[in-house]
Amino acid sequence: MKDVIYISGHKNPDSDSICAAIAYAEFKNRTEDTEALPVRLGELNRETKFILDYFEVESPKLIETVKLQVSDLNIDKIAPISPDISLKMAWNIMKKHNLKTLPVTDENEYLKGIVSVSNLTSTFMDVWDTNILSKSNTKLENILETLSAKPIFIYKEASSFKGKIIVTAMKPESIQCLIEEGDIAIVGDREDNQLISINAKSSLVIVTGTQEVSDTVIKKAEENGCTLISTSYDSFTAARLITQSIPVEYVMAKDNIISFSTEDFVDDIRDVMIETRYRSYPVVNIENRIIGSISRYHLISRNKKKVILLDHNERGQSVDGLEDAEVLEIIDHHRIADVQTGTPIYFRNEPVGSTSTIIGSIFFENGIRPSKKVAGILCAAIISDTLLFKSPTATNVDKMILKRLAQIANLDVETFAKEMFKAGTSLIDRTAEDVFHQDFKIFNLGNMKIGVSQINTMDIESFLPIKADMIDLMETKVVKENFNILIFMLTDILNVGSEIMASGPNKDMVSKAFNIKLNNKESIFLPGILSRKKQVIPPLSTAITMIK
Repeated sequence: MKDVIYISGHKNPDSDSICAAIAYAEFKNRTEDTEALPVRLGELNRETKFILDYFEVESPKLIETVKLQVSDLNIDKIAPISPDISLKMAWNIMKKHNLKTLPVTDENEYLKGIVSVSNLTSTFMDVWDTNILSKSNTKLENILETLSAKPIFIYKEASSFKGKIIVTAMKPESIQCLIEEGDIAIVGDREDNQLISINAKSSLVIVTGTQEVSDTVIKKAEENGCTLISTSYDSFTAARLITQSIPVEYVMAKDNIISFSTEDFVDDIRDVMIETRYRSYPVVNIENRIIGSISRYHLISRNKKKVILLDHNERGQSVDGLEDAEVLEIIDHHRIADVQTGTPIYFRNEPVGSTSTIIGSIFFENGIRPSKKVAGILCAAIISDTLLFKSPTATNVDKMILKRLAQIANLDVETFAKEMFKAGTSLIDRTAEDVFHQDFKIFNLGNMKIGVSQINTMDIESFLPIKADMIDLMETKVVKENFNILIFMLTDILNVGSEIMASGPNKDMVSKAFNIKLNNKESIFLPGILSRKKQVIPPLSTAITMIK
């Protein structure tokens, strides 16, 4: 298991969620001997893209789940073998590395087959056809390597051999009756038998038990186009070993191969292993290239992915598969909700306007200055979440931390805020779907499923062309996803208030919470309402709990 800590904000991430994750990952990597990786659970909105581009900071990696995957395990890193290597070489590799199987790949490292110990041992037990070298298209290089042989004369056209294997341990007249053109002859140190085998136009003559071959024999081999090699092994040993020169491609398993991808979930591959019960299975990467193998023992001591949650503590807003992960920390500035942990954790929840304020505080409390780029994105996130302190969630702590960070980032806060809000809040050419899900959160209040979307703008008129589409989207979403209430907040930064739209069977709770009259076709401007966390969820929760 790789020692990686995933630092994640909430789904439909806003600027605070993204910037806090990047900054906290820098803090962890500078103060702990671990790898902290900031991740995101959705696409970046326009404002966040502007911030990261402005400060030249890379976007966090997108992940969909923290369920354990094959890529999280310390699988066996095995170099695949070529299909044309000999059985003997494959066997030696297995013995050296104590392996039971080897993946076989083509020239592009794509999986072609699997050779196992059972494949190899069966070759020692089976009675081979004497034409096996021909049928398996065994190359001369394999024969030389397997027999530790020395080439004496190599016929230029001899790359493989089409005849049968014959051991010439008999009288010369008997040899003449058996040997045919193209055969592979295993011959001892008798020159007469060597010459008979060559004159019969054998394709390969293997001289055993000696390293010396006469000039006469060599000349005859050249005249007859017969490849001539010698080995120090005796004839019996050479005959026993020569079949081990067969390429692994001839004996490997090719059909119905079960392999796993690095993207596969551990729970899924465990079921496959139970049903098939092979010793090990090849593992391919997302490009379908072999990177190693996995066995059952890799799953026995499995660990969970380690996660730190920022800017939320509700399961509905968190990464999928959270129940299978180990939550190490939660740092948030929202209400305490329903994320449960199996062991005590570091939980920091403060009533400030931005999670990035808390992250900045953590840097300073530990005597560490964030890098200039990280200080910049933390400034941007605080400005965004507090609407440059116009939001009722803003506190003096936010102002103090922003001032310190701005000094490190050398940032003119007022000028930057105008640029950021202008770049991030335009609704021109955007769809209702895009706008609604830019910053959408789900809450469970009492026994009701509540969804609240909020978007900030400096040009509220630009929303009018998609208003009807937004109403239709909300009504459809209520039915399909079983929401009791859906709320859309169009927050006007300049006029300091929010246009509110509501849908759902229990939308009357919105009317009770704000003492207004609201129907599906209308939106109402609520002056001073800027915070979903502090000004929408609390009164809505109160209205729901008052239901008798």
